[in-house]
Amino acid sequence: SVVTRVGTDGVARITFNRPQVHNAIDEAVIAECTAGLRQVAADPAGRVVIVAGEGASFCAGADLNWMKRSAAYDEHQNYREAADFAALLEALHEMPKPTIARVHGPAYGGGVGIVAACDIAIGTRGAAFSFSEVRLGLIPAMISPYAIAAIGERHARRYMLTAERIDAAEALAIGLLDEVCDEAAHDERVREITASLLRGGPASVAACKRLIARVAHMPIDGEAREYTARAIATIRASAEGKEGVAAFLEKRKPGWLPAEGTRS
Repeated sequence: SVVTRVGTDGVARITFNRPQVHNAIDEAVIAECTAGLRQVAADPAGRVVIVAGEGASFCAGADLNWMKRSAAYDEHQNYREAADFAALLEALHEMPKPTIARVHGPAYGGGVGIVAACDIAIGTRGAAFSFSEVRLGLIPAMISPYAIAAIGERHARRYMLTAERIDAAEALAIGLLDEVCDEAAHDERVREITASLLRGGPASVAACKRLIARVAHMPIDGEAREYTARAIATIRASAEGKEGVAAFLEKRKPGWLPAEGTRS
């Protein structure tokens, strides 16, 4: 259902592999994807994570057979399954390595949440999105923190209430996608962005992700001043921070880049 690979190039790939059902989500997909994310988070060989889908779709939301089973569940059983999917989204959002959603075709329901929980989303012109839950008498509960962070409350009020189809151009305009490209250029753009991410120090990239998450919801006050001053002091005093500055001053590659890598 989900294939997790960590390459020797520093890139980890988590791929939804149910093309026959447009990579729809069920209990097995949730469990396998969560396990894959935790595996990658703990593996220092994987420095960038690409999330993708096989076949014609990125992820078409909930699997129909899973929905049929869930319809017979009581509230407690529904809560347990919802909590499992919420844990998957949290594992993706909290990933200490940068994440890229490689989006093509439909990303509906839970699939939108997976895109929104990634750091960067690169889509083809054929990518399409929908918060389809209200048309089933449901709500986009678990995905809402990530989706609203990506598109803002105003856009969420429209698209979560109307369940309208969002094409790639509109997804770019509202912040659900960071970039839209032709399908033929899709993998090359993902490679280029991946290469840029790999030039950063692994510890500094992880620290920068924590910084963004904290500062984004922090008033600009004394606490922010103290937190940011402590954050830069810690990273400057770290081995990676010292190596990065020394490499810059000595006009050489930092130690985290391969010998034949691109100069930072």
